[in-house]
Amino acid sequence: MNQHIVWRLPRHPRSAGRARAFLAEQAKQWKLPDDTTDTAVLLVSELVANACRHARVPPGREVWTRCELRDGTLRVEVSDASDVLPRPREAAPDDESGRGLALVAALADAWGAHPRACGFGKTVWFEMSVVPGARLGLRPPRPSAASQSGPWG
Repeated sequence: MNQHIVWRLPRHPRSAGRARAFLAEQAKQWKLPDDTTDTAVLLVSELVANACRHARVPPGREVWTRCELRDGTLRVEVSDASDVLPRPREAAPDDESGRGLALVAALADAWGAHPRACGFGKTVWFEMSVVPGARLGLRPPRPSAASQSGPWG
């Protein structure tokens, strides 16, 4: 079964906390495993914080967060109005920021970024298996590319 939810948040530093709370509540409704929820909440916070901090766009633009549960995989997308795609960087030991995308890369099963189909802005996303044992490398095979459709295929 395919389930999804979308939140529109103001481009404001408090929106990262709101996204954490919204995803934690949605994860309860979807009955996601606690370890998956904890990791997803951390990662959505990083992506929303990056969108609020780094998107140099006019005031009033929103950050959209879309969460989808499909075929044992949680996909979280964060979209903003900036066309600048994120690039991971290596933070120095004494840097107070700059590790968000490294966390996403280390903790998610997959992640990426692409321009939005509407012609402006970008979407940064990550995916995590919600199948028990998958975080230990026991993930079942995914359907073939021919059977996938939409943004996943």
